[in-house]
Amino acid sequence: MRVVLDTNILISALIAPSGKPAAIIDAWLDGRFTLLTCATQVDELRSTLEKPRVAEAGRLVNQLKRFAEDVDPLPRLKRSADPTDDFLLALSQAGKADYLVTGDKNGLLALKRHKSTQIVSAGDFAGLL
Repeated sequence: MRVVLDTNILISALIAPSGKPAAIIDAWLDGRFTLLTCATQVDELRSTLEKPRVAEAGRLVNQLKRFAEDVDPLPRLKRSADPTDDFLLALSQAGKADYLVTGDKNGLLALKRHKSTQIVSAGDFAGLL
C-alpha cells in the first residue's frame, strides 16, 4: 500500500504520541505501508518543526529522508482550495498513492479522491491498518 501523509498528520504524530497519527507513523516504521514524500514536503515539515513549540523535529525529518520513498519531480496541479496543498495531490498522483491521509476537513478531505488516490482522515486510515 502506497500512502501520502499530510504534513499535519506528521506533526500530530509528534505532538500526541498516543494518538492515531502516531499509530500510523508506527505502522509505517513497522513496514506496513510505503510512505511517499518529496522535497516540498520535507521543506514544509522542516519549517513547521522549527517553530519553538515542536519537539523531536529532527528525528521525524531524518526518518522521512531515510525511510520514505522520495517522489520527484511532481506534476504541477491547481486543484485544492488551498494552493499550498496542491503538492500533496501531485505527490499522490506521481507516487501512485492508494491513500492521502489528512486532517484538512474543509480542504483535502472534501475532495474525497484525486485520480486513483482515496483521501481519508487519520482515524479512517488507522482503521484500515
